[in-house]
Amino acid sequence: MEKIRIILADDHPILRAGLKLLIENQPDMEVVGEVGDHSLVLEAVKIANPRVLALDWSMPGGNPVRVLEELTLKYPGTRVIVLTMHEDPAYVRLALGAGASGYLLKSAADSELIQAIRQIAKGGIYTQVPKALEVDSPGEKSLVGSKLEQLSQREREVLGQIAQGHTNQAIADRLFLSVKTVESYRARLMAKLGLKSRAELTQFSLESGLFELGKQVD
Repeated sequence: MEKIRIILADDHPILRAGLKLLIENQPDMEVVGEVGDHSLVLEAVKIANPRVLALDWSMPGGNPVRVLEELTLKYPGTRVIVLTMHEDPAYVRLALGAGASGYLLKSAADSELIQAIRQIAKGGIYTQVPKALEVDSPGEKSLVGSKLEQLSQREREVLGQIAQGHTNQAIADRLFLSVKTVESYRARLMAKLGLKSRAELTQFSLESGLFELGKQVD
């Protein structure tokens, strides 16, 4: 029986050790690589050629959205399951939209991770947050469009960058602004849109299509 080859990408060695022990106790799985930084993921995949990459969303060293997009483009045979603490549906949509095949909370049971790996290895999709896959009603889409009209072009650009997970400093560098100006734009966006968190800004960006604008600005 050919085993499912898996790379673990997480910046916490203790967590990786636990995941490795769990996975290698399965008769149909083996861990073929480990990394603790987003910047090392592509090279590890190139070398080990895994079927599944278990990717921590919040590792240092880069933007998870960019990593997912590059993986999808360069190594389409590797399926990615995102492991994270973020349970907001906006993040699920963001991950799946960038090329992930699975999305699992780190609080999930061991058995659920094993089930998820097997499912995506066979070509399926696995997410713990079913609401993330629901389609918005026409009325909700109309409301999003109405709110979008309130934003200036620059506000839309900043929002698109926020949705990609960039820090205030990174956004400032990309758009040739000061960090204080970026912070002002973020506060203004929240006030105009009636939103209270980065996750809500991300969800609005996905629903409005501004996530695509964020990719173009790069």
